[in-house]
Amino acid sequence: MATEKATTAKKPVATLKKAEEAKTPIEKTLEKAEVKKTAVKKTVAKKTAAVKKAAPAKSTKKADAKITLQFSGKNYSTDDLLKIAKDVWVYDFGKKESELKDVELYVKPEEYKVYYVFNKEFAGDFLI
Repeated sequence: MATEKATTAKKPVATLKKAEEAKTPIEKTLEKAEVKKTAVKKTVAKKTAAVKKAAPAKSTKKADAKITLQFSGKNYSTDDLLKIAKDVWVYDFGKKESELKDVELYVKPEEYKVYYVFNKEFAGDFLI
């Protein structure tokens, strides 16, 4: 069994030089621009990788705020006021809690009232 080796043809150096000389100035300029473009891409990739490594991880969790309204010996947290507002929505309006999409509450302790706007269309107040 005879195995034949594949022959690889090498271009003589003289042929390569002739091909290089035959190029127009525009082709030469385009080649230089391509080389610069490749170098810029590599530099940008290295810097981007370095920035990604150095950048601290961002937290997507929002900060929780606990607000308590105190007046006339009473305490109401934001959760308490929101629960009362949801009860008004369910029991006074006869709606499902899942239908409540937007709640705006305005507290006026001097009047002992909380004014509300539900889903930007239902407005009213309740006593606290």
